[in-house]
Amino acid sequence: MKFCSRCGGPLEVRVPEGDNRPRHVCQRCRTIHYQNPKIVAGCLPELADGRILLCRRAIEPRYGLWTLPAGFMENGETTLQAALRETLEEAGVRVTDPRLYIVFNLPHIDQVYMMFRSRLPAPVFAAGSESLEVALFEESAIPWDRIAFPVITETLRLYFTDRRQGRFPLHLGDIERLAGEPPRYRVHLPARAELP
Repeated sequence: MKFCSRCGGPLEVRVPEGDNRPRHVCQRCRTIHYQNPKIVAGCLPELADGRILLCRRAIEPRYGLWTLPAGFMENGETTLQAALRETLEEAGVRVTDPRLYIVFNLPHIDQVYMMFRSRLPAPVFAAGSESLEVALFEESAIPWDRIAFPVITETLRLYFTDRRQGRFPLHLGDIERLAGEPPRYRVHLPARAELP
């Protein structure tokens, strides 16, 4: 960020008075430009027979790999509205009974993921413009080596563990990228809260 979106003046990075973090501050109009994490919302659609719905990405990043239907929240919508919209756009389905299931912080990319467990009313779906294909998977058939993002891998692992235990607590956690190549990640689940 080099120029102010309000007046076009040059920006400098400094800690504004009364703040404790460096921010982009306009040298002309003194507007402070805050940069905050982006929210990604999505669904984990379940069919009554236990299969779950995954989408194979038709866009970058991670083109051709599998994911749950999810995407960035838009202005003017709630996290639930964003999750339902993304599921309809990417998988062509209107899910029912959505319940918040996962909240993961990804500080290395400034994102927060909010995933909702939901019911897929029937095995009827269609790939949207951001999906190459959409398919139902049993746990044994999940393409673990072709999952697009670590947060989706962890969401699926928690889901199948919870399903075996017969309970689905709300999971709150962090996924942090560790140094080195190839990238490695650490998952931290500091708290769990049971939903009614």
